[in-house]
Amino acid sequence: MSNRAVVPAEGAILDQILAATHEIWHEGLSRAAYARYYAAQKATAWGRAHLERLALVDGDDVLASAKVYRFAATLDARPVTVVGLGAIFTQPADRGRGAARELVDRLLERAAAGGGDLALLFSEIGPDYYARFGFTTIATHDVRLRVSESTRHGAPMTMVRAGDDRDLDDLVAMGKTRAEPYRFRLDRSRELIQYAIVKRRLLAGLGPAGAREVRFFIAEEGASAAAYVVIAVRGGEWSIEECGDRDPTGARVGAILQVLFARDSAERRPEVTAWLPPGFLPPQLTVLDRRPSKDVMMCCSLSSNGAAAATLDEGDLLYWKSDMF
Repeated sequence: MSNRAVVPAEGAILDQILAATHEIWHEGLSRAAYARYYAAQKATAWGRAHLERLALVDGDDVLASAKVYRFAATLDARPVTVVGLGAIFTQPADRGRGAARELVDRLLERAAAGGGDLALLFSEIGPDYYARFGFTTIATHDVRLRVSESTRHGAPMTMVRAGDDRDLDDLVAMGKTRAEPYRFRLDRSRELIQYAIVKRRLLAGLGPAGAREVRFFIAEEGASAAAYVVIAVRGGEWSIEECGDRDPTGARVGAILQVLFARDSAERRPEVTAWLPPGFLPPQLTVLDRRPSKDVMMCCSLSSNGAAAATLDEGDLLYWKSDMF
């Protein structure tokens, strides 16, 4: 008789999962650092309350596992609960036997029973597999950007400093204002923004020296943050993970980028990429091209409150790279 059950991934179960997933998702981290990376995410204020890892087991055998995230969000001006599924993985010995499918089915049932309104995931394997569960695709694109620079190679007159926790309330306020016109957006609390930044700093800090860097900068007005950017730096590429600006045009965000470019003595400018919300393009930036995102964003309604998610397209949502999982 089968003893299959979905249980929290802790202790020896978690060790088995991390040992197996390290090979494909290590991001340059050693096995020990990979375990510390997950433990540190769980230890944040947001992670403790909103992130868990679950496993499908049969007795003592781990068959498949996934991370489950819980977000507060807004869909068509109504509050909804979003359940995110990530790191869906079948242990090598059990591939081809339907373990991942069973786990996803159970997690969706569990999410709906627990008050979830819609499920969200980012597929690395294209849309077809998850379409079987009722997930539909929301097209997203990475944009490659050019930052305009003064012919004098100087920085604009903008007060720019490193950001820290004292700025988070200002970032929350900026985000709420920016997100208001969009049909779908996460309700980005202080704890969620802090988690997103800490997660990227952890990845940089636990990895090989110099392989990654995270830049969090503020444009200050008076004693408060008026704009900000979070940039992940790897090799010759800058990825804008999120940003915000009290100015609807985003001009301060553009000025921060100009300041950072002026501080960088490198002759070869980095490639700058981002997800930018529709209608938001700072005047100092030019879009060079748009590429379909490698990770396909997909959603599935779990309740009548989430049914409208099936009609979402890229122009309807504000979603930052920081909030991918």
